[in-house]
Amino acid sequence: MTLAQKLFIGAAAFWFCAAGTASAQASADAGQAARISRIERNLPPAVIIQGRTAPGRSLAEAMRAAGVPGLSVTVIEDGRIAWSRQYGVTQSGGAAVRRETRFQAGSISKPVTSLGAMALVETGAISLEVDINTRLDDWRLPIDETAAGAPVTLSALLSHTAGTTVHGFPGYRTDQAIPTLRQVLDGAPPANTAAVRVVSRPGETWRYSGGGYEVVQQVIEEVTGAPFPVWMTESVFGPAGMTHSGYEQRIPAADPDHAMPHDGQGALIEAGPYIYPEQAAAGLWSTPEDLARALTGIQRALSGAEGDAARESARLMLTEVKPGRALGFDIGGPAGRRWFSKSGDTEGFGAFMVAFQSGDGAVVMANGANGAALAQEVVRAIATAYDWEAFRSRERAAVTLTGAQMSRLEGRYRYREIGEFTVRMIDGRLTLSSPGEDPEPAYAASAHELFGLGQDVSFVFESEGAPAQGGHIEMGANRLPFHRIE
Repeated sequence: MTLAQKLFIGAAAFWFCAAGTASAQASADAGQAARISRIERNLPPAVIIQGRTAPGRSLAEAMRAAGVPGLSVTVIEDGRIAWSRQYGVTQSGGAAVRRETRFQAGSISKPVTSLGAMALVETGAISLEVDINTRLDDWRLPIDETAAGAPVTLSALLSHTAGTTVHGFPGYRTDQAIPTLRQVLDGAPPANTAAVRVVSRPGETWRYSGGGYEVVQQVIEEVTGAPFPVWMTESVFGPAGMTHSGYEQRIPAADPDHAMPHDGQGALIEAGPYIYPEQAAAGLWSTPEDLARALTGIQRALSGAEGDAARESARLMLTEVKPGRALGFDIGGPAGRRWFSKSGDTEGFGAFMVAFQSGDGAVVMANGANGAALAQEVVRAIATAYDWEAFRSRERAAVTLTGAQMSRLEGRYRYREIGEFTVRMIDGRLTLSSPGEDPEPAYAASAHELFGLGQDVSFVFESEGAPAQGGHIEMGANRLPFHRIE
């Protein structure tokens, strides 16, 4: 029995035995119904100011504000799917979202790919620590002096520590030429991204690389002799009972089984869903219930319910490689309450999923460009309703700045040469905004640090000089430098 079968058979068996709808479960449990109602009525902000009432909003209001026509939610409790709810429509003016409605999963494809890779590790077909070039014949990852003496391993590729390039993939419209996997890897036309190459010594640093996952896709195809979608169906989706998951890319318009993409204002993207030939990194279509089956399978394996081999494989998947990073997942939390999570977005879709090793979790998928942020907002409401220690609103103290202190921070700033934000004084107070977005109130943690309520992010400015010339954005353990561009 493969890793995927051991991981998922218990979760799949539960689902087919239970077979009840989310509404039936909610009706039978008044406490559950009350929590669902609380979630729908009050989505709290990411940050709450100490001493003030949290300005929550309803799910319907949040969907309208985010321009998200449709949303699907599944909640996990005690290692089982507790309930699922759907809201809105598959496209503007279209059919209602159903439990079976598929959404593009974006980068959530990566931890699912990790499950497929671990199925190979479980059978002994490949090792996590093997030099992947020893298992590749049709194509090999070019290695230069940067990586001399340090082989690129499967573990490094899955944990974004292989030093490989290409952060993410923008996808292709249906009227564009679609590259092969080899063309994606080599950055050859019609691929719209650069070649996947090693630019830093493997194992030394964490560098997010969708390109590295395309190398994994090549490894899986060469080792198994099967196309990547076929292997994933045989090793992961089939054993798990994930009957609404796959890598099909050309979706007919108004297909009732698939949600359609929408831009940040909620307008339908007329070209339809973008195509992602980079399947291992971004090509998955799925539902929250299917992804919840994957998460509960990992939870079961970690508990030892599926045997020692499955527990060891799950443990390896969630072992910290770099701070907060594992094989496809972000990880965190104290002992006994560890969690693993992943967000994803493509053109017109967004999603977020999280699970605690102890048995709780949630998956949210949406068909709007702002869907990932909205999904995290919904998870925040779930965390509040179920009293999770993590993923709830953060309480912060705010101080009052003088006029000179505020004036020093005003300006436009750029980060990663692609993103911008503006600090501006409106009606005597500072605001934060990104291009094309309305300004939101900014609060000061100190004379050199601003934050908003919508995201748990800090903008830390240099302590000297007027006006401020730069600083860094703090997002958890991550720091992203920015500089003034006016």
